[in-house]
Amino acid sequence: MIERDVVIIGAGPAGLACAVKLKEIGVSDVLLVEREKKLGGILNQCIHDGFGLHNFKESLTGPEYIERYVERLKKFNIDVLSDTMVVNLFQDKSMILSGPWGRERIRAKAIVLAMGCRERTAGAIGLAGSRPAGIYTAGVAQRLMNIDNYMVGNEVVILGSGDVGLIMARRLTLEGARVLMVLEKLPYSSGLPRNIVQCLEDYGIPLYLKTTVTKVYGKARVEGVEYVSLDDDGKPIPGSERFVKCDTLLLSVGLIPENELSREAGVEIHPITGGPIVNDTYQTNIDGVFAAGNVLHVHDLADWASMEGELVAEFAKRYLEGELSKAKRWIDVKAGKGIRYVLPHKISGERDVNFLFRVDSPYKNRYIIVRDKDRVIKKRRVINLHPAVMENINVKSEEMKGIESLEVMVE
Repeated sequence: MIERDVVIIGAGPAGLACAVKLKEIGVSDVLLVEREKKLGGILNQCIHDGFGLHNFKESLTGPEYIERYVERLKKFNIDVLSDTMVVNLFQDKSMILSGPWGRERIRAKAIVLAMGCRERTAGAIGLAGSRPAGIYTAGVAQRLMNIDNYMVGNEVVILGSGDVGLIMARRLTLEGARVLMVLEKLPYSSGLPRNIVQCLEDYGIPLYLKTTVTKVYGKARVEGVEYVSLDDDGKPIPGSERFVKCDTLLLSVGLIPENELSREAGVEIHPITGGPIVNDTYQTNIDGVFAAGNVLHVHDLADWASMEGELVAEFAKRYLEGELSKAKRWIDVKAGKGIRYVLPHKISGERDVNFLFRVDSPYKNRYIIVRDKDRVIKKRRVINLHPAVMENINVKSEEMKGIESLEVMVE
């Protein structure tokens, strides 16, 4: 069986950044595995700009952002297996690879999970009605238009206000389609506030909150949808049913971290994020298996996923060198009042931690508090908090000295 020092599964923003960083800091034996023929993941179809503002200090399109990393991959001569599936992943850190070249089992000293995420489909949300042509997830529609040059529809309704759906509302409008409305079941948008402005308000596209599609009509092609207003408990309000004629329904109803391989290997999965449970070295419950990017939790910016990949590279190198000593104890990090989830999930208290978190609803003029029972460790005022925006707060190891518990909360 072939043995490698580090195998990275997935060559999106996190996986690419991790591979490059490992080489930069002196890890010579790195293998990057990608199931698609082209590296870069979803960013290859994101032809709008806005990527790279943090990592490269300029606004790049998705393909331009990926090309920066691909150029560095070539510079470091990093081993890449594209068009290759990891068919199985085992707890002993071995895996079965399958590609045009054949099938092989290899083992790694360290593994970085960077498989990204996938979209929720009509079946996943239990969408009622028929299944005619003209129903797409927003990401599939984006690929069809931007990669395959195929126009998906003319009269469009978008269900869900996730960022890809918002960006596609603008893209469709620019291509001559009429986006009739965006419907969101929550009382606030699921996408970044700036995308609401730039993709909907700037083009006069209405956003209806606390509203959802209840039925799809059509045989060969979508002919229209029924939508309804929701009460404060998320239940349909009787008599609020309305019908709108359209030929296309786009779904932008959430992303799911791609963790089938993780589960097969025995990696523990967090019930809220859908990604692996990790400690403050981004290591899972399996020794030497790390996670970064959207496979861990869905990021709002590709830059953050890349930065996470670089951070994991540092920890993976220390693991290979035997410098990543096991903690004397692990302290569970609690998502307190107003917090949907917080990462990492466990800390040792022995190293500095940049806690990443999302709030459970929009807030204004609040404090983010990190505390150990009644002792406030850190407190920071924030003007605006939104569930679509990933927040962070840095805590030094000396600030956590002697802690017995840790909770992040909004006050």
